[in-house]
Amino acid sequence: MRPTPWLAALSTAACLLALSACGSDDGDTEPPSVPSNVTVDSSSSTSAHVMWNRSADEGEVKRYEVFRNGAKFKDVPASRHMLDVTGLKASTTYTFAVRARDADGNVSRRSTTASVTTPSAAADDSKPPTAPAGLKGRANGPRSATLTWQRSKDDHEVTAYDVYQAGTRIHSVSGTKTTAAVTTLRPGTRYAFTVKARDAADNASPESEGVTVTTKAQPGGDTGAEVPTDLQGTSRLEAGRYQLDLVWNAPKTDGEITEYEVYVDGKFGSKLVLGGTAPKDTGTLTLPMGKKAGVTYAVKVRAKLPDGNWGPFTEETEVKAEGGER
Repeated sequence: MRPTPWLAALSTAACLLALSACGSDDGDTEPPSVPSNVTVDSSSSTSAHVMWNRSADEGEVKRYEVFRNGAKFKDVPASRHMLDVTGLKASTTYTFAVRARDADGNVSRRSTTASVTTPSAAADDSKPPTAPAGLKGRANGPRSATLTWQRSKDDHEVTAYDVYQAGTRIHSVSGTKTTAAVTTLRPGTRYAFTVKARDAADNASPESEGVTVTTKAQPGGDTGAEVPTDLQGTSRLEAGRYQLDLVWNAPKTDGEITEYEVYVDGKFGSKLVLGGTAPKDTGTLTLPMGKKAGVTYAVKVRAKLPDGNWGPFTEETEVKAEGGER
């Protein structure tokens, strides 16, 4: 289906505001199963990391709703089952619960609650922990890996370890743990991981030495889902300069796409970073180009995938600078 600029975005926003109107027409009233095994660890005196097991009705779940101290405060896409919570108070107890919502607006019962007490903040703590040593990794299959490391030292207490991939923090575990399971990876792909330690004052250690892990290949796997689809471009003249208006559909991946890169004539042209409330199924971007009419530009787009890597480019689409002033 070919998207229309902004129309798809407005449609998506409408779906988020009225899920019952955008769900299926089969009259489904059966709620999803309850998310299980909710856990929470304090990452620092002001933050925590919440995790849960996906609902058994994973294919029907639209999103997860996270509750803090009994009140809903965050929506999480169905592809994720963890959340970093910031802005907490030191030496304070918090409870968390999760429920699942499907495309028809049906919600599960809330999970059992998990509680955590944030550590006290050390006002004079400005010394970071030492870097984690001995980082090792192994692939568990085509889509997951396990990392292990040695404990860091701190003059007060290590409260969390953060896992980084391609410069992006993708996971956190409690300071009492020295292992982490990383999921939502791609088959047959090489990854580079590092780990940092963090204390109650949010001081971060230097990065550990890196480790590389190559996930196992998945026979018959289709990588086409990682490519944005239906890239379209139009031109217009505005203030004496041609503008290229681009629109495309997001890849159908197991996770949220929040960033794109656009290349023009083989060179980097612009980056699109979607905000927390922006539609995720359609990308739209306007590129200012030259003043000369009749020039044809070759445009291609790629997405930053949920595993932190850049996916393949679309095929190039040619857009000709033409049209009068608008």
